[in-house]
Amino acid sequence: MVGVLVTFQFEAGFDRERIEQVAEGARARFEGLPGLQFKFFTVDAERLRATNFYVWESEEAARAFFTEELVERVTGLYGVRPEVEFVEIVTVVDNT
Repeated sequence: MVGVLVTFQFEAGFDRERIEQVAEGARARFEGLPGLQFKFFTVDAERLRATNFYVWESEEAARAFFTEELVERVTGLYGVRPEVEFVEIVTVVDNT
Protein backbone atom coordinates (compact mmCIF):
# COMPACT_ATOMS: atom_id res chain seq x y z
CA MET A 1 0.00 0.00 0.00
CA VAL A 2 1.02 3.56 -0.67
CA GLY A 3 -0.02 6.70 1.15
CA VAL A 4 -0.07 10.13 -0.43
CA LEU A 5 -0.07 13.33 1.61
CA VAL A 6 -1.32 16.37 -0.26
CA THR A 7 -0.67 19.44 1.89
CA PHE A 8 -2.01 22.92 1.24
CA GLN A 9 -0.07 25.43 3.36
CA PHE A 10 -1.70 28.84 3.49
CA GLU A 11 0.19 32.03 4.29
CA ALA A 12 -2.95 34.13 4.12
CA GLY A 13 -6.51 33.68 2.99
CA PHE A 14 -7.13 30.53 5.04
CA ASP A 15 -10.86 29.88 4.85
CA ARG A 16 -12.05 26.80 6.73
CA GLU A 17 -15.55 26.99 5.23
CA ARG A 18 -14.14 27.03 1.70
CA ILE A 19 -11.94 24.03 2.46
CA GLU A 20 -14.92 22.12 3.86
CA GLN A 21 -17.00 23.01 0.78
CA VAL A 22 -14.24 21.78 -1.53
CA ALA A 23 -14.07 18.52 0.43
CA GLU A 24 -17.82 17.95 0.35
CA GLY A 25 -18.00 18.84 -3.33
CA ALA A 26 -15.19 16.44 -4.21
CA ARG A 27 -16.28 13.51 -2.07
CA ALA A 28 -18.47 11.81 -4.68
CA ARG A 29 -15.63 11.82 -7.23
CA PHE A 30 -13.60 9.51 -5.02
CA GLU A 31 -16.29 7.01 -4.06
CA GLY A 32 -15.56 3.78 -5.92
CA LEU A 33 -12.40 5.15 -7.57
CA PRO A 34 -10.35 2.14 -8.74
CA GLY A 35 -7.18 1.61 -6.72
CA LEU A 36 -8.16 4.04 -3.95
CA GLN A 37 -8.83 2.43 -0.59
CA PHE A 38 -9.31 5.56 1.55
CA LYS A 39 -9.21 9.32 1.30
CA PHE A 40 -9.25 11.65 4.28
CA PHE A 41 -9.80 15.40 4.08
CA THR A 42 -8.26 17.22 7.05
CA VAL A 43 -8.01 20.81 8.21
CA ASP A 44 -5.64 22.37 10.75
CA ALA A 45 -6.83 25.93 11.33
CA GLU A 46 -4.12 26.62 13.91
CA ARG A 47 -1.35 25.90 11.39
CA LEU A 48 -3.28 27.35 8.40
CA ARG A 49 -3.08 24.01 6.64
CA ALA A 50 -5.30 21.46 4.92
CA THR A 51 -3.98 17.97 4.24
CA ASN A 52 -5.64 15.28 2.18
CA PHE A 53 -4.42 11.78 2.88
CA TYR A 54 -4.94 8.97 0.39
CA VAL A 55 -4.36 5.23 0.76
CA TRP A 56 -3.81 3.47 -2.57
CA GLU A 57 -3.53 -0.23 -3.40
CA SER A 58 -0.33 0.41 -5.35
CA GLU A 59 2.21 3.09 -6.11
CA GLU A 60 1.39 2.73 -9.80
CA ALA A 61 -2.27 3.67 -9.17
CA ALA A 62 -1.27 6.59 -6.94
CA ARG A 63 1.24 8.04 -9.38
CA ALA A 64 -1.15 7.63 -12.31
CA PHE A 65 -3.73 9.70 -10.43
CA PHE A 66 -1.46 12.57 -9.35
CA THR A 67 -0.76 14.20 -12.69
CA GLU A 68 0.38 17.79 -13.15
CA GLU A 69 -3.09 18.52 -14.53
CA LEU A 70 -4.65 17.32 -11.26
CA VAL A 71 -2.25 19.41 -9.18
CA GLU A 72 -3.15 22.48 -11.23
CA ARG A 73 -6.86 21.80 -10.79
CA VAL A 74 -6.67 21.46 -6.99
CA THR A 75 -4.45 24.54 -6.83
CA GLY A 76 -7.36 26.44 -8.33
CA LEU A 77 -9.83 24.92 -5.88
CA TYR A 78 -7.80 25.60 -2.75
CA GLY A 79 -6.06 28.77 -3.91
CA VAL A 80 -2.60 27.43 -3.07
CA ARG A 81 -0.36 24.84 -4.75
CA PRO A 82 -0.03 21.66 -2.68
CA GLU A 83 3.02 19.67 -1.72
CA VAL A 84 2.52 16.03 -2.77
CA GLU A 85 4.42 13.31 -0.88
CA PHE A 86 4.34 9.57 -1.52
CA VAL A 87 5.00 7.26 1.43
CA GLU A 88 5.08 3.50 1.85
CA ILE A 89 2.51 2.20 4.33
CA VAL A 90 4.20 -0.47 6.41
CA THR A 91 1.17 -1.63 8.36
CA VAL A 92 -2.35 -0.52 9.25
CA VAL A 93 -4.29 -0.76 12.49
CA ASP A 94 -8.03 -0.61 11.84
CA ASN A 95 -10.13 -0.57 14.99
CA THR A 96 -13.48 0.00 13.28
